Amino acid sequence: MLNVAKYARLQFVNSNTVPLRKVQMSAPRPWVEWLTGQEEHGVDLLRGFLARHLAHFEFTPSRHIVGLAEQMLRPPPSLTGEIATMHRRARGLEIMSLASAAFVAQGGGHQRPQLMNLRQSERAREYVLDHLEEELTIEGIARAVGASVSALQRHFKEHFGETVFDFIRAQRLERARDALEREGVTISQASHLAGYASASSFTTAFKRAYGMPPGRSRR
Repeated sequence: MLNVAKYARLQFVNSNTVPLRKVQMSAPRPWVEWLTGQEEHGVDLLRGFLARHLAHFEFTPSRHIVGLAEQMLRPPPSLTGEIATMHRRARGLEIMSLASAAFVAQGGGHQRPQLMNLRQSERAREYVLDHLEEELTIEGIARAVGASVSALQRHFKEHFGETVFDFIRAQRLERARDALEREGVTISQASHLAGYASASSFTTAFKRAYGMPPGRSRR
């Protein structure tokens, strides 16, 4: 993450012999300043970062962030034009928010308890992504990340705006949609991937999430 507060010539040099795939995201300076100015209870660490020209931060991206980058590189074939652009920008904004949260989390400060809850919620999300094909329970997820059930449910909703099971359901639907678009699986197979007992329930959930029946996504 790099803050370019004024004009500068930048050059990217890759000395690694391994082929590199990357996505690059940028936000206009006026928009960033407007955003930070709107928040009455802003994050001081982040504001300090934005005040320093060429301030930079390196971190190891989570599996979720890597997945978002992959979605930017390879959006679903059914999305074209402005819709594909919105799809990429939405993923880009999520990556920027997660990178900013990682920066603040490593900076410490008076928000440490809140940041600890954020890291715990992030671990829960990573655990879900690693075990999507298994039967997931809130008790098992809480045990895996060292949290109580009530604390995990509360903090996950606070940080990500959805419940743990809403996230599980959305990720399984996304996996099923990807299988429909890239592998041409049947509706029944996609329904099983998404964890639905019947194809009709899967179709209803798919239409609610994506605004079209699963058959239209099938290759």
